[in-house]
Amino acid sequence: MVVGAFPMAKLLYLGIRQVSKPLANRIKEAARRSEFFKTYICLPPAQLYHWVEMRTKMRIMGFRGTAIKPLNEEAAAELGAELLGEATIFIVGGGCLVLEYWRHQSQQRHKEEEQRAAWDALRDEVGHLALALEALQAQMQAVPPQSALDELRVQVQEVRAQLCAGERPPASHAVSSAKN
Repeated sequence: MVVGAFPMAKLLYLGIRQVSKPLANRIKEAARRSEFFKTYICLPPAQLYHWVEMRTKMRIMGFRGTAIKPLNEEAAAELGAELLGEATIFIVGGGCLVLEYWRHQSQQRHKEEEQRAAWDALRDEVGHLALALEALQAQMQAVPPQSALDELRVQVQEVRAQLCAGERPPASHAVSSAKN
């Protein structure tokens, strides 16, 4: 059962990293064959790496003032080519990591914008409901109170009862007796 969409971006990044390994091997081979590449690109980092490594090992073992001999040209070229190949793989992997982080941040930003839009829509809806409530409260205040309606209803029922019984209302009795 697939929960979400297949992560095509991750598969692409993995493919790029796998392609970077043969690329690193080609760079190593080019470094071994090209004199310029070997002299100016591979040898300086290899000699620096060898010097730092040996200096660290000597200090750990307690030899502080020992002079470190540089590597011969063949060993330095080999070490430099290896360093260059590993750096290539590391840079490609780091680039994939940065792209994945950027993609995740983009998705996160999109999700936050959707949440903000939903929040604004809910806030607008609450505002509209508050206005409707105020209008209904104004209508309720315009309606006469319930006690006045009850009195009016009682009076209407008395008038109906008098009409049904054939009697005249008391006010009409006063008017007719005044005429006599």
